[in-house]
Parts: sequence; structure tokens; C-alpha cells
Amino acid sequence: MALDDRASTVDFILRLSKQFAQDPDVLFVLVHAYSDLSTRTAQDLGRTAPQSLPAHKLNAEALEMQGKWEPAQLEYEGIIEKEPNAPGIHFLLGRLLLSRPDAGPDAMERAKQEFQKEIQIDARNAGAYYILGELARRDEKWDEAISGFSRAATLDSNFAEAYLSWGSSLVAVKKYEEAIPPLRVAERLMPGNPAVHFTLATALERSGNKEEAEKEFAIHRRLSAAAPTAPQEPQ
Repeated sequence: MALDDRASTVDFILRLSKQFAQDPDVLFVLVHAYSDLSTRTAQDLGRTAPQSLPAHKLNAEALEMQGKWEPAQLEYEGIIEKEPNAPGIHFLLGRLLLSRPDAGPDAMERAKQEFQKEIQIDARNAGAYYILGELARRDEKWDEAISGFSRAATLDSNFAEAYLSWGSSLVAVKKYEEAIPPLRVAERLMPGNPAVHFTLATALERSGNKEEAEKEFAIHRRLSAAAPTAPQEPQ
């Protein structure tokens, strides 16, 4: 890194990672190496293409991570003004509006509009569909929620939270048998999540699969033994 020989650095990082994966001193060195590589690459971007979309996007993301909500929002809005059809930017702006503590009373509706614009530009943005599903679920608009979650899961087969939320929404509208398949996928993707087993157990119990349900409730009890706020089994 002192010589700025990044190719050799990356090669050496891979060797260290493979041979000393659990060594704390090596992990410490790797943290700094990755951080330095990231910083230098960001500096390259800022130096060679300071007005490019990636440079503005990187700056907005950095501001957001620092909690500088207003400057970050202005960056995203500036990108949209210049390139309204740039993929991913409406999603990032919508996410910021939901995260920003001082976004105002209309933040949720504004964010929803940004996510809808995002899927008009990129119909394969699973994250946008998922958050639209979450917003609909908060308002108990179950058909919209189920549609959003199922679309997100279909687009990203490893989107565990989408499968769980899809199944949970189906349970909420008492479509217990329909809830079982997505919850089975969520269980496979997140075997250590107590909420998955609880929700699946509920769907199994309410659809008449008492024996399987009890197995899932038992797993839930074991996993959530140290979590006093875990949901209780239905009476």
C-alpha cells in the first residue's frame, strides 16, 4: 500500500485471508488494507470524474452514512434532476426519506412515490417492491403488501426477509396454507430466526398440521429462550 501497488495488495489480501482466516492480527491488517483501497479508489473517482453520476452517488451515500441528511438528499435530488431515469437513485432517495428523522409528516408518501418511480425505471428492483410492501403492511393494505413481498421474493430468490414478510402477511389475512411455501423458503434461508419458526408454526397449526406446528414452536422456544420480548404462541 505504501507503494500504491494495489494489484499486489489485493493478491496478498487474498492469500492472508485464505491462510490466516481466524488470526486477529491478520484481520486487523485486512480491515485497514480494505479501508485504504476503498479510500484511494474513491479519491480516484473524485479526481478523474468529479461531476459524474457515480461520484455524486458516492458522495450522497457517504453523507447519508454520516447522518448528514439534508446534504445527502440534495445530492440525490441533484442526480435525479440531471438524470431522472438513472437506475437506483429514486430507491436511494426514498430510503433516505424513510430514515431521515426530520423528514416531515409527508415523508412516507414522498418515499412511496420515489419507490414507485424506481420500479418504473427498473422493474427488477426487489428492494423497492419490498419497501412498498412494508409501507402497505403498516397501513394494513394486505393485498398491496402481499403483492410487493411476493414480487420482491420472485425477483431475488435469496431475499429471506421478503419471503418472511410475504408469509406473515398471508397469515394476517388467514390464508394459512398459502403462507406455508414462502415461510418454508424463509426457514431455509434464515434457520436461526425465531420469527420465521413462530410464523410458520402458526400457519401450520391453523391449517391443521398440528404435529409439524409443534416442532416449529419448539424450535422457536429454543431459539428465543434468551429473548424475553419474543411473540407468544396463540392460545
